[in-house]
Amino acid sequence: MTTVLVVDDEPMVRDVLTRYLERDGHRVVTAADGDAARGMIEREAPSLVLLDVMLPGATDGLALCRWIRSTSELPVILVTARVDETDRIVGLELGADDYVMKPFSPRELATRVKTVLRRAGSSPPPRERISVGRLAVDAAKREARRDGELVNLTVKEFDLLWFLASNPNRVFSRDQLMTRVWGYASALDTGTVTVHVRRLREKLEDDASAPALLETVWGAGYRLRA
Repeated sequence: MTTVLVVDDEPMVRDVLTRYLERDGHRVVTAADGDAARGMIEREAPSLVLLDVMLPGATDGLALCRWIRSTSELPVILVTARVDETDRIVGLELGADDYVMKPFSPRELATRVKTVLRRAGSSPPPRERISVGRLAVDAAKREARRDGELVNLTVKEFDLLWFLASNPNRVFSRDQLMTRVWGYASALDTGTVTVHVRRLREKLEDDASAPALLETVWGAGYRLRA
């Protein structure tokens, strides 16, 4: 089931969109401002964000879109009551996947969500083997090799490496990695991710103190550099 994050400061808009999206089989989470939305993205790892441009507070929709695109390829549909074409152009230049004007038809917007999700998921089926530079990872054998030499990994070390190798150059927060790799999210357990990243670096990097493969993106999370 895909998770859609609806970000809008109007409760009625959030409620209407939630009903329509749930009717289409999506799980829906909501936020009323940019700061709350950032927290939801880190905790829930949604498949798509419906984002109102005119949000209260210091982080408006365009600023949030910029932050999302700086850390991931998470699909974003901007929603706005503004009629200025400049806002639409800026939003698309920031990397938004679509742009919808208020007032809108909830049914039409739900259809656009389907279209963007289908486009985002149109990549080839998951591979069983992935090569990233000097590293080769085999899901069927649950093996990782560096320069052809087998690397001894624990179960979770391999799971974490496979997930990151399957999403090269994409940044994931510790909360997102807890959810995707360990199957649950807990602020008390995010140190587990840090420990596993450190161990992977010790086994895969030439210099674990200056990683060139498994990078830290300060304030955002980790990524596997392809």
